[in-house]
Amino acid sequence: MPQDTTNLAQQVTEAAERIKSAITETPVEGVSDLAPDAGVELFFKMENLQQTGSFKLRGASNKILLLSPDEATLGVIAASNGNHGLGVAAAARRAGITAEVYVSSHVSPSKARRIEEYGALIQRAGNDPLDAELAARAAATKQGKVFISPYNDMQVMAGQGTIAVELLQQLSVIQTSTLDALFVAVGGGGLMGGIGSYMKYASPRTEIVGCWPENSRVLYESIKAGRILDFPEEPTLSESTAGGLESGSVTLDVCANVIDRSVLVSENEILAAMKKVRALRGWIIEGAAAVAVAAFLKEAHRYRGKRVAVVICGANASAEVLSRLG
Repeated sequence: MPQDTTNLAQQVTEAAERIKSAITETPVEGVSDLAPDAGVELFFKMENLQQTGSFKLRGASNKILLLSPDEATLGVIAASNGNHGLGVAAAARRAGITAEVYVSSHVSPSKARRIEEYGALIQRAGNDPLDAELAARAAATKQGKVFISPYNDMQVMAGQGTIAVELLQQLSVIQTSTLDALFVAVGGGGLMGGIGSYMKYASPRTEIVGCWPENSRVLYESIKAGRILDFPEEPTLSESTAGGLESGSVTLDVCANVIDRSVLVSENEILAAMKKVRALRGWIIEGAAAVAVAAFLKEAHRYRGKRVAVVICGANASAEVLSRLG
């Protein structure tokens, strides 16, 4: 296992203890009836039930709990059109520090309002999440504040990876000794980097499957090219994974090392997965979570007789996306 992956796995272990009181241990649900003919023992890791409705609270909490007293006094700056901003705002409020969140012009009004309700100050910059990210970094440098990246930060990745710590512990309690595959949606790579690094350490037999919308797959194409690309994107229901990659992002190498297989899904497949989960369980999941579900459904035939888990990364679908559910 590459040294960066080993080091990150250790950071994940430490983060799991550090953030325990700041986050919710989300449940694991058996959902084999999602694909009854596939013959797969299927589990969902329900981060849609996390505080703020997304896994992003984990990474934000780990980062903020590692601030020095001087850094905490100055407050933090982040960039996000939704879930990361909510996570940073909630973690900052819990820690009693200030937070500014930069958003692009495409931010959902409802998500911007929720970020402000957690006490963060909203700053608007650019037309793309990457524009907001670059503006936020520049502001943090100018003001001497810590910038909390949604993905390009090992401490943030370590926090996200605590999902894997919980998942393996929970599966062992229900006497599921092995996990054959784990499906994870990928945007900037923070979630995949943290989860994948820990799984390679703690459960190396588990196949790590990276899941992307066909319409937004910058990191997928960058991994194939071996360098970060400025790859064109189309609109996607997977709002939380959309956007470009910051130059020099640490997630490129980490994700390249931990992803065993990649699956691309169409917008129709994402929407069908959202509808199927709602019909089966009555759960509303966001588009990014449905990317991982859709990828599993597309590939279910490969896993007959095996145990598979899917990370349901969030529930924060915008009103526009929800309107597509009918």
